[in-house]
Amino acid sequence: MSVKTLVIGPGGREHALARALSLDPAVTEVHVAPGNPGMAAVATLHDVDPLDGDAVAALAVGLGVDLVVVGPEAPLVAGVADAVEACGIAVFGPSAAAAQLEGSKAFAKDVMNAARVPTARALVCTTAEEAATALDELGAPYVVKNDGLAAGKGVVVTEDRQAALDHAVACDRVVIEEYLDGPEVSLFVVTDGSTVYPMQPAQDFKRIFDGDAGANTGGMGAYTPLPWAPADLVEEVLDTVAHPTIQEMSRRGTPFKGLLYIGLALTSRGVRVVEFNARFGDPETQPLLALLDQDASPLSALLMGAATGSLASVTPPAWREGAAVGVVMASRGYPASSSSGDVITGVDAAEALADVHVIQAGTALRDGSLVTAGGRVLAVVGVGEDVAAARAAAYDGVACISFDGAQHRTDIAAGI
Repeated sequence: MSVKTLVIGPGGREHALARALSLDPAVTEVHVAPGNPGMAAVATLHDVDPLDGDAVAALAVGLGVDLVVVGPEAPLVAGVADAVEACGIAVFGPSAAAAQLEGSKAFAKDVMNAARVPTARALVCTTAEEAATALDELGAPYVVKNDGLAAGKGVVVTEDRQAALDHAVACDRVVIEEYLDGPEVSLFVVTDGSTVYPMQPAQDFKRIFDGDAGANTGGMGAYTPLPWAPADLVEEVLDTVAHPTIQEMSRRGTPFKGLLYIGLALTSRGVRVVEFNARFGDPETQPLLALLDQDASPLSALLMGAATGSLASVTPPAWREGAAVGVVMASRGYPASSSSGDVITGVDAAEALADVHVIQAGTALRDGSLVTAGGRVLAVVGVGEDVAAARAAAYDGVACISFDGAQHRTDIAAGI
């Protein structure tokens, strides 16, 4: 089967997906809209507003694609997948109703509670008074989450009650949760609303500075696999989280198909869900797709199977031996702000290294030069026989690249 694909989105996750699809022997064409300069090497770029469902659907029809992959959460919550599906084209990504698993943390908690999914106790607050009461009831460390989409930066975890209350008051509605101890793990599952296939666990690094210091970001790096994770982790999460959640969504008449991102905490009291996302996570997608064995399990087949309700007939994800590490390079001021227009050098040199490739995100072209155009600018991905070797390759790539104000963590996957 040959497949023509269209990936929607401009960021690193979409670049990683487009790159993986370009390496898939079944894929004959890869299109991306709107894309970024790095994607031009693996796909044809088109100018479209990713939040405009009618425009995305018209582009898909005009290109005659077989499969549309909606990358970011905002278009999913806005109903872009619904608009594409209405035109009779297969789409990987949930409906607007199902995407509320990410679009509203309160909705996600309601689903988890109904499905008896293990998660943190939480209180939904819409006023300063409610927030103050919830903070006092649940205690420190305080965990305050903006109920809506916040590009990975809507969560405050702090010992400072006033800072927690200030964040709550700045949001229309928040979910205040009990704190979950222990390391965090990301597990992605591909589903067609019935069959559920897990990917390989990964771990990302949310804080801006080494040692998990500083503000939360969208993610400063990630690695996979996790040699230290419990051997039965995937099976446990499938049994207690993924299957019950997918079944509950179907029971509600809003079946979820696409990629369910399950953020987990391995606490002293057992596995708990931190959050759901309704799409591939960034930056975990970059190292994960670097290890996907496309000879055994082509990406297009997995995405098409989920989109068309035929996932059970597709080979589950298979993984190459070894490990992959991705290190994010961010612009000056991130995450509070970002710097644009700084010239980026060394990307070609990094990609010339063995076992290294560069995934672009916040980049643009100006007068023929690659420049910064966002907070998280790019991710350097290294592959190796183990995590240590993959980490060394990734940081060799980072050392090749420079731009004014560049910042990156030096401890991604350290000591693994």
